[in-house]
Amino acid sequence: MREVAVCALLILLFDAVLCLVLWTGLVLLKCSSCGGLAGVWTFGAVKWMFLYIFTFILTDRKPQAELRRLVVVLSLLSPVVESGRILMAPPSEPYTGPPPDLSMLLLGPVSSLLACVVWEKGLCSDGKGKKDNKLDARLLLMRVLKYFRPDSLYLIAAFSFLILGVICDTFIPLYQGKVIDQLRGQVLQTSFCYAIVQLVLVSVGSALFSGLRGGIFMCTLARLNKRLKHLLFHTLLQQEVHFFEENNSGQLSSRLHSDVDRMGRTVALNANALVRSTVKTCLMLGVMLGLSWELTVLTCIEMPLLAVLQNKYITWYKELKDQMQDCLAQNKDLASQTISGIRTVRSFNGEKEELRRYNGALDQMGTIKRHSGIYSSFVLLARRLVSLGIKILMLVQARSLISSGHLSIGSLVSFFLYQKPMSNNLKEILYCYGETVSTVGVISKVFSYLDRTPKCKKEGQLAPELLQGRIVFDKVTFTYPSGPQDEPALKSVSVELQPGKMTALVGPSGGGKTSFVSLLKRLYEPQQGQILLDDKPLHQYKHKCLHQKMALVSQNPVLFSGSLRYNIEYGLRDCTMEKVKEAVQRASADDFISELENGYDTDIGECGGKLSDGQKQCLAIIRALVRDPQVIILDEATSKLDVKAQHAVLQEVLACGRTVLLVAHQLKTVEKADRIIFIEKGAVVEQGTHQELMDKRGRYYRLKEELFSQCS
Repeated sequence: MREVAVCALLILLFDAVLCLVLWTGLVLLKCSSCGGLAGVWTFGAVKWMFLYIFTFILTDRKPQAELRRLVVVLSLLSPVVESGRILMAPPSEPYTGPPPDLSMLLLGPVSSLLACVVWEKGLCSDGKGKKDNKLDARLLLMRVLKYFRPDSLYLIAAFSFLILGVICDTFIPLYQGKVIDQLRGQVLQTSFCYAIVQLVLVSVGSALFSGLRGGIFMCTLARLNKRLKHLLFHTLLQQEVHFFEENNSGQLSSRLHSDVDRMGRTVALNANALVRSTVKTCLMLGVMLGLSWELTVLTCIEMPLLAVLQNKYITWYKELKDQMQDCLAQNKDLASQTISGIRTVRSFNGEKEELRRYNGALDQMGTIKRHSGIYSSFVLLARRLVSLGIKILMLVQARSLISSGHLSIGSLVSFFLYQKPMSNNLKEILYCYGETVSTVGVISKVFSYLDRTPKCKKEGQLAPELLQGRIVFDKVTFTYPSGPQDEPALKSVSVELQPGKMTALVGPSGGGKTSFVSLLKRLYEPQQGQILLDDKPLHQYKHKCLHQKMALVSQNPVLFSGSLRYNIEYGLRDCTMEKVKEAVQRASADDFISELENGYDTDIGECGGKLSDGQKQCLAIIRALVRDPQVIILDEATSKLDVKAQHAVLQEVLACGRTVLLVAHQLKTVEKADRIIFIEKGAVVEQGTHQELMDKRGRYYRLKEELFSQCS
């Protein structure tokens, strides 16, 4: 980079020498002509040849692309400017060429250098990595646009109203200037009234079309957000359980709501603003060129300077946006965990610790916001200084044009009425571009969830109305994806659960009981072996059928906000009230529900917070029985019920020939099981009836007192 800069300075020096030689020659020859426009282009071609040869020698026959572009700009800038002047304002006399003015000759290299710096540092890519990023960003944005297809008619109408509104907006300052010019005349009747009518029409049209455009765009955005949230939520629900262990609920909730809203808002509203500002800028530029091309050129100088500032601003602004989004998701998750676990926090006197953690997270967010504010203030200051400098130059040039009679007061007023919106439009275009690019990370994260394929086997098509309930674990080995791979949770487990029988699963904590139940409910997939239900692998059954025919009642059941009946019927369709009441009677819960103020319509609070632990277990048992399952898993499901209720529940569960898997620590309950499986360190150590295991005097016998005595 330093070598290129040195070469560029030497090229500029050589070009300045050529310009001085030309200027000196014209002065000595007292020649005010250089052959007209053809002569200017000829000199540009000759200048390009000399500069290219000088660059070729300077770089040892290997000129960089940046230097070649600089040579082209230095050579062609003057011919292009002179050609533009002739096209915009044809001279009354034959064109003889640019005046032999030293300042004008030296202005060309300075302008060329500024243009090259703007292009190379502000607008041009810095390498393959940035090109790849821009390509990825473009592909992501094009993919977002595909989700607008169902709203194509709405978008066509919205953009049509947008263009009509922009056209009306563009002509408002022009007719305002005409009205001002009419005020100077002696007769104001016809022409003045005509100008007023034109101004009123375009003003009303602007308000009408802008309102229609805004309303349609907001409706389209609402429809898009609804579709994306539904699609993303559906995709999340299909993922395996391990996915939710790796991604906490707070971050997923933030992606589902904040990120989807931001993605839709950025693309929809920024596209609206970008198209509106672009069309308006083009129309305004045409009108401004008609009013005064000199002032228009000064206005357009602002564009590359603002582009450089904005392009540099975009790079770090995108990084800060990503950091802020991640920090926001972490803060939400931290607050959610603390509030949901308030009982644990209160029990362990952890309020101060949680407050300290939350304050630390807020401090981190504040630091990011502070950096963002500092950078934004710096960029804003630079923008204001650029705008101020351009405005001073415009006022000086306008005074000269008015004095020479090339510009009227009304035209000047119209131009200034255009000049401010023109700058705002350019800023809005750059802002929309930067905001869209800064959202690419959010869009990419949302799409990564949408594209994610669940790492589990697809459900099958088996959906029998009746099951025997015979379950076989055939050499099942399972390791948690997030756990150490050399320590399986289950090691080649082979057991059988007989239909219509109660099998008890016992063992010390960490022995593999929870893993056994999780595989049976197909929350995970075993790495080796298979689990058979009625001689068919579990994954061949339909998801809905499997979880309706196989019910789980855990020690700490998960309940949802809503009514009692909603939690009982959760996941079922067309469940009649008679069926609900029948399940309640079978669970001997009539007294419990009758004591509630609103009966089945009682709101149980968030996560069932208004119920006692025993009532929660009772509700979970009812929720399982209402499905009339062939296989039922009781994971300490009656530990918080009284003895009478426990006896009634077990009698009901064992009725109708159900296959029952009992995970329990209560000796009397386990002793009644038809078969007991003792599992330790992921392997089946012993199995048999209670008496058989006691006679063996093995692990079950030795741990009997330690494991069961407190509950016997």
